[in-house]
Amino acid sequence: MTRLFARADRPCSARAVLAGLVLGLGLAAVSPAVAADEPDLIFRRSTVFKWLSPNDKLATYGLDDPEVEGVACHFTVPEKGGFKGWLGLAEEVSDISLACRQIGPIRFKSKFEQGVDVFRQRRSLFFKKMQIVRGCDTKRNVLVYMVYSDRIIEGSPKNSTSTVPVMPWGPGDTTVQRCADFIEK
Repeated sequence: MTRLFARADRPCSARAVLAGLVLGLGLAAVSPAVAADEPDLIFRRSTVFKWLSPNDKLATYGLDDPEVEGVACHFTVPEKGGFKGWLGLAEEVSDISLACRQIGPIRFKSKFEQGVDVFRQRRSLFFKKMQIVRGCDTKRNVLVYMVYSDRIIEGSPKNSTSTVPVMPWGPGDTTVQRCADFIEK
């Protein structure tokens, strides 16, 4: 029988190290992301019909930027069907589209770093996650949002970018904040 933990007089085996790594990754995958709340499902459309299991689908979600009032983003992700997808064991592909828009007066709640997470979601059981990040184009006073997926070993170059100019919202909105004033240096 193989021991999971090495005794003090024996070095740690490769299996023990691998077991510890898998356990740590499993706990990290279960821990919640500190960013936006769960997105709202807008709709789903089937893309691949399956006879005995759920179909492959495209799902469109909406979420509000948690730190910038007046900005909402919508993204569409593929969702694997089949029995693996139904059980949550399928690794989702990295094809994700993104559109962000001003939906009211823009007000910054706090300072933020360039490239800070707005939303994160697991895309496979352990290794892959999707992230929406925010930055500020200080020269043009434009919020820049990018969605991409990454995994521990090899990331994906597939991404999508959307921009939101910080502008007045109607005739009563006379105070236009500059995103550059809210960048942490």
